[in-house]
Amino acid sequence: MTTTPGEAMPAIKPITADDDTLRAHLSDAEAPALLMTVAHLTGDLSILRDDLRPNGWLFLPQGGLTDEQQDHARELALNALRRLREGAAVPRLDRGTLRRVTSWAMGGDTEDLVPLLEQELILPGEDPKAPDWRLDQVAPDRDARVVVIGAGLSGLLAAHRLTQAGVPVVVYEKNPDLGGTWFDNHYPGCRVDVPSHLYSYSFATRTDWPDHFCKHDELLSYLRDFAKQHGLLDLIRFNSEIRAAHWDEAAGQWRLTADTPDGPRTEQCTVLVSAVGQLNRPHVPQFPGSEEFAGPAFHSARWDHRVDLTGKRVAVIGTGASAFQFIPEVAKQASRLTVLQRTPPWLRPTPHYHDAVPAGVQWLYEHLPYYAAWQRFWLLAPGLRGVLEGWVVDPDYPPSERAVSALNDQLRATLTTYLESQLTDRPDLLPLLLPRYPVGAKRVLRDNGKWLATLKSDHVRLVTTAVDRLTPDGVRDADGELHPADVIIYGTGFQASQFLAPMTVTGRDGVDLHDYWSGDARAYLGLTVPGFPNLFCLYGPNTNLSGQGGSIIYFSECGVTYLVDAVRRLVQGGHRAMEVRPEVFSEFNTWVDEANSQRAWGFSNVSSWFVNAAGRTAQNWPFPAQDYWRRTRAVDPADYELR
Repeated sequence: MTTTPGEAMPAIKPITADDDTLRAHLSDAEAPALLMTVAHLTGDLSILRDDLRPNGWLFLPQGGLTDEQQDHARELALNALRRLREGAAVPRLDRGTLRRVTSWAMGGDTEDLVPLLEQELILPGEDPKAPDWRLDQVAPDRDARVVVIGAGLSGLLAAHRLTQAGVPVVVYEKNPDLGGTWFDNHYPGCRVDVPSHLYSYSFATRTDWPDHFCKHDELLSYLRDFAKQHGLLDLIRFNSEIRAAHWDEAAGQWRLTADTPDGPRTEQCTVLVSAVGQLNRPHVPQFPGSEEFAGPAFHSARWDHRVDLTGKRVAVIGTGASAFQFIPEVAKQASRLTVLQRTPPWLRPTPHYHDAVPAGVQWLYEHLPYYAAWQRFWLLAPGLRGVLEGWVVDPDYPPSERAVSALNDQLRATLTTYLESQLTDRPDLLPLLLPRYPVGAKRVLRDNGKWLATLKSDHVRLVTTAVDRLTPDGVRDADGELHPADVIIYGTGFQASQFLAPMTVTGRDGVDLHDYWSGDARAYLGLTVPGFPNLFCLYGPNTNLSGQGGSIIYFSECGVTYLVDAVRRLVQGGHRAMEVRPEVFSEFNTWVDEANSQRAWGFSNVSSWFVNAAGRTAQNWPFPAQDYWRRTRAVDPADYELR
C-alpha cells in the first residue's frame, strides 16, 4: 500500500487470508500495540491484565513482555482477525475506551491525557487540529498577509494551516528545495532517530515507511509529497533568504529585505513567522592552523560528495549524533580512520535501528483497523510519561556527576551493562567510552551495536586527547601527537543557541533582537518576544524535547496551533499588533529556567549544545510534553497587549 502523505488512505482491506497466514503476519507485530488494538476492537477490556502490562518503555523490545506473553497477545489478535474476516463491525474509539486502554498501558490514570490523545489516535483522513475558522468569515476586509521563513517541517506545517484558514502566505527558503535539515544533511548514514511511524504530522501519517528509522531521503520525499498534495509548492520562493526584518509601528507591518535569484527584494507582511529551527547553522571550530591543512575539510551538514574517501586517511572531529551515524559508513571506505572524541555519548539499545519494517507489520497496517493508531501511541507514550522522570534532579539523593537521582542511577547501571557487554573483547576502550556525566545531560543516542563494532576495527583509532591544532598533514593533539589525515570531517554540531541568525531583526523602537537577547535567546512559549509584535518563532527557545520520546513535529504542531489562533485573534479583533507582555514573558522564563536547572542537562557540568555560552539552557523544554500542548491550545488574550 502506497499513499501520498496527507491523502485519505484507502479503506482497510478485507481479510481473506487463512489462519496460518494470519499467524505469520502477527509474528512481526508489536505485542503491546496488538493487545491495545484487540481490546479496543472487541470491547473486551478484560484482556488488559496487569500481568500483561508492558514494563519496558525505554529499553526493552516488545515492552519487556516474555515470549509466552507475546504469544498470548498474538493469539488474542488472531481471534480478533477471525471475527473481522467474518464481517464483525469496527467500533469507533470512544473516550472511555481510550482512557481505559491507555491507563493500562501507562500504568496510571490517563484522564488528563485523553484530550491530547483524541487528537493523536485518529484514522487516516481525519484532522481534528485543522483551523475551525476562515479569514473570509471572521475578517473579510482585513489584510493579514503572513511571511514564513523556512520550508522545513515547521514552515511547511505553518503554511498549510494558515492556508486552510484562508490566510495569504508566502514562504521564503534559502535552499533550492524544501526540507530544512533534511535537505541540508545528506551525509552517509543520515537517518531519523525518532521512529518513522511517529516522525510525521499527526493528520498526515504514513504507514508504508520502509524502515523503522528511515533515512533522510525518505523523510525528504515525505515532505515533498506533503507539500505537493496540499498545494504548498506555489507558495515557496526558493533560493531566497530573508536578510533583514524591520517592524513598522505606524503601519503595523513587518518590512523585509530578501536576497533572491533576481536580486534584492523588499516584502511586507502583517505577521512574520520564523521557522528556521535550531539546527540549521553548522558549528565549525576554528582551530589554530585550520587554513594550513592541505586536504579537503568539511562539516557533516555540508558533506562534499566529490571527495572520494576510498583508501584515504580520514580524521573525524566530534562524536555527536551526526558523527555517530556517518563514522561507521566512513570506516567502510577509509584505509585509516581517526576519531577525535571530546565526550562519549550514552547509548540507548535499539536493536532494530537499521532494520526494515517487516512485511507482516505492513500487512497489519493495511488490514487491522486502528493498529497503526495504537502503534503510534505506543511510540508516543514515553514522551508523555516515562522518560523525563529519569532526568529530574532529586536534591535528597544527593545528585552528582554520576547520577542526579536513584532512577537516573538505575538508567546508568542499565546502559553501563549494555556498554560493557559489547566491549568484553576490548576492555581497553571501556574507560574511553563510559560517560562520566549523568544520563540525559547530553543527547542519548540510539545504538544497534554498529558504533562500537566500528571503533573496535583494526583500522580505526579512538583518540580522547583534545585537539591542539591542524597542520598541513593532519591533526595534532594536546599531547603533541600528530594524527595524519588526507581528509578532515567535522561532526561538531550546530550553532543551536544562535536563534534567527544571521538575520537582522529590528522590533519596536528600533531594538535589535540579537542585542536584546545578547547571546541568550528567550521567548514566551518559545514563540513570542516583548518588543517584537506579530513575530512568532517555531522551534524557538526552549522547545526542544530531550529524548522524551516525541519529536520536533509534535512541538511544531503545538506551536502552529497557537500561531493560527493568534492570527485569528489579531484579525477578528481588528488589531494591528499583538505583543506579549514583559511580565508574562519574564514569569514564564523564570519558571522554565528553574526547572531546567533541576534537570540532568542543567545540573551537570558536561559540555553540551543544550547549554549556551551564558551557561543557560536555551534549547530544552524541561516539562512533560503534554504541558506544552496544554499551554498552546489557544492564546490567552491577557498575556498580550493588543493595539
